[in-house]
This record gives sequence, C-alpha cells and structure tokens, in this order.
Amino acid sequence: MTNPHVVVVGAGFSGLVAARELQAAGFEVEVVEARDRLGGRAWTDERMGHTLEMGATWVHWMQPHVWSEITRYGQTIYPSPYADQAYWVTNGEVRSGSEADIDRLMERPMNAIFEAAKEFFPYPHNPLYVLSNEFDGPAGIRERFLAADQTSVLDILRQGDFSQEEIDLCDSYWSAGYIGDPNRGSSLMAKQWVALSDHRQSLMDDQTLRFKLTNGMRGIYQNIAQDLNCPLRLNTPVSKIRHDASSSVVTLENGESIACDAVIVTVPLGALGNIEFEPGLPPAMRSVLKEKWNSTGCKTWIKIKGHHSIFGYAPTPARGALLRSEYFLPDGDTICVCFGSQHDQVDVSDPRSAQKIVDQWRPDLEVVDCTGHDWVADKWSGQAWATLKKGQFTNGWHHFHETGTRLRFAGADWAKGWRGVVVDGAIETGLSTSRQLIRELA
Repeated sequence: MTNPHVVVVGAGFSGLVAARELQAAGFEVEVVEARDRLGGRAWTDERMGHTLEMGATWVHWMQPHVWSEITRYGQTIYPSPYADQAYWVTNGEVRSGSEADIDRLMERPMNAIFEAAKEFFPYPHNPLYVLSNEFDGPAGIRERFLAADQTSVLDILRQGDFSQEEIDLCDSYWSAGYIGDPNRGSSLMAKQWVALSDHRQSLMDDQTLRFKLTNGMRGIYQNIAQDLNCPLRLNTPVSKIRHDASSSVVTLENGESIACDAVIVTVPLGALGNIEFEPGLPPAMRSVLKEKWNSTGCKTWIKIKGHHSIFGYAPTPARGALLRSEYFLPDGDTICVCFGSQHDQVDVSDPRSAQKIVDQWRPDLEVVDCTGHDWVADKWSGQAWATLKKGQFTNGWHHFHETGTRLRFAGADWAKGWRGVVVDGAIETGLSTSRQLIRELA
C-alpha cells in the first residue's frame, strides 16, 4: 500500500507547516506556490538600506503557535521603540503629547468596545463557543453576541457619551488594526483580540505591535522550508482543483495535472477566485468569496530625513491612520511604519504620496524615500491580513472548515485564534488541518 499523497497549495506559513506535519507522518507531499518566493503574506526583504517586513511583522510569547516555531528554530526577538512625541488628529486639528497621554485618553472608550468580551469568549481559541450546543451560560448571551457581530467598534462609541477626540483616537487605532474601514468591521473581532490578550489592551498592543524577530519572519519560514524534503515548486500557479470524497486532481496553469488523495489550499480569500473548483464551492463559501473581507488597507515604510522618534494617529478617511518610528539609521535618518485603511489612497513607491501622509502630523518633516507592497492589488493575495465585516464573525470564516470532500482549506483567514494581524493563526490552521487529514487518511 502506498503512502497517501497530498498537494499543498501555497508556501506561506500555513502551507509550509502543513507540509512539514504531513511529511513527518510519512505522507507523500508536494507544495506548489504561485509566487517566486516563500512566505506568502510574510515577506522579509532588503529595502531602503534596512531589513524590512513587507507583511507580517510582530510576534509575542503569548501567541502559542508562533512561539513554538521561534523556540524550534532558535530565533530571538527585540522590541519596537516607544516614541518621544505623539501626535493625533481630532476635529481637524493636530494635538500632541506622549504615547501615555494617548493611552489615557483611549482607556474609557476602549473599555466600552471590549465590554462583554469575557462573557462572549470564555475560551478565546473557540470563538463561536457561545453559539454551540455545549454552551450553558446565562440566557441572552447568544442574542447579544449575534447583535455585536452586526455592530462596529465605532457604533458602540457613537451610542455612548464619548467625545469626538475619544472617537477619533479609536477610529485611528482600529483603522490600522482592522487594516480597513472600522465603520464596516465587526466589533466581535476587537473583543476576541482582547480576550486573546488576557483582557488587557496593553498586552494586546504588545502582541500586535511591539516585538519583532531579530532575523525577520524569514528566520522562521525559511527554516521550515529547509526541514522539508518534498518537492516545493515556486512560480507554479494552480488553475483548477477537482475534488470528491476520496481524491483530488490539481491542475496547474502550465497544463500539468497532479492526482492526489487530498489537497490543502492555503490561498487567502482575496485570491481564491484565481482557482476554479469542480464541483463549485458550497453556497455559504461562495457568498463569503463574493463579499470579501474588510481588508482594504496597506502598510507603508517611510524614510524621513533626520532622527525623529514620533507616533501619529489620524481617523478615517486619513491616508495613514497610524505612523510610528521603527528604525534609526546610521546616516541619521528614520524609517517609520505606517498603516492606512484604503490601499488605493496610497502609492507605496512614491515619496510624494508618503509626504502627504507625514504632513497630517508634521509638515515640517521631509520624506526622502518610501516602500511597501500593495497586498490588495496583488493577484496572489487580493487583501491584507484577514479582518471581518459586520456579520462575518458568525457567518463567514468558519464555513471553510468543512467541505465534505478531500479539498481542505488552511490559512490565517480561517483561524480560530489570531485570524488577523499576526501569523499565529496561519500556523494554527496549518497544524489543525494537516493533523485532521492525517487522522482521516492514516
């Protein structure tokens, strides 16, 4: 009897981890990747005289899956700097102070956003638990949970007695965190993030925006790839997948077909339209595919002349919602990272576009260069990290957990834990999907 044969589509974190698990179980595995590189939406590159992350960046020891990989491959971390001066836009004017001042101003509205998180997420890595048959908590929680999914973080604040400054600060924060319009995002995602962070915003901030890998994300994804002894084919897009209850056939764009026992697709939702499925995906999946996520924003690296330790917030519809100094270069210049909610409002390769972002807070500063990658415009991603629109927390991502055939989905978009902003969820689903398949086929 031959060993089961599985094709993994995509060589990001989820695909590489799935291939490693399958290989360790004795399966025959091959990985096909459309891009000419590893990593997926994690991409460590040399730009503007420094090592920069085009995609996923921050990690933490309380992210269980990524920390296991950091331990496995002997990687180390270091913190992003705190800013000497903070600026925030509210009511059309720029105010200044410290990061601590911003934290104090945001505490009350953020507490309102996080309200009921302990009730809604008693098990943060089982996010729909209160809707399950196992839940036997107080009456009314299910209804409130569903209602919260139809409510944005800003809806919560506008229904309360919060000042415009408080609303603008939270608008800025979640424009960056949701990498999309916070008016359209589900408030349940914010509540789950804080539940995954021991219900402390300070810890949530540390998990999502404070600690980086000394060797970059490539210090992990390249090491995982080196542990594979199976075929790993770059520049190999998939055009079609036929699947049934006992087998799959993967057809490549070059016309080659690969017959296999099962296929794991780790392509993000925004790029699934590049693949034809036969039979077609179930209606619930197609509905989500048509709607897409709320992930419309971008990340830009901006080089500023001189040494400037700064932090900035600006609310919708600002070109950049969050700006922070990240690296101080030997030549005296500063590289800042910036997140905005609308990718089509920024040209990540044009310093004039970056100058307009910096002008929101400090028009006296001179932008000398910028770089980044437009993930939304990228054919092989079609989005930034996965963030959910209203209604998609309870009716969206989880539909991709079961297909009834030998077609399986993995990737950060479908994670039960950290679905957005960090790579932990990608590793989680690479593990869980491959192990489920191993149990089924062994």
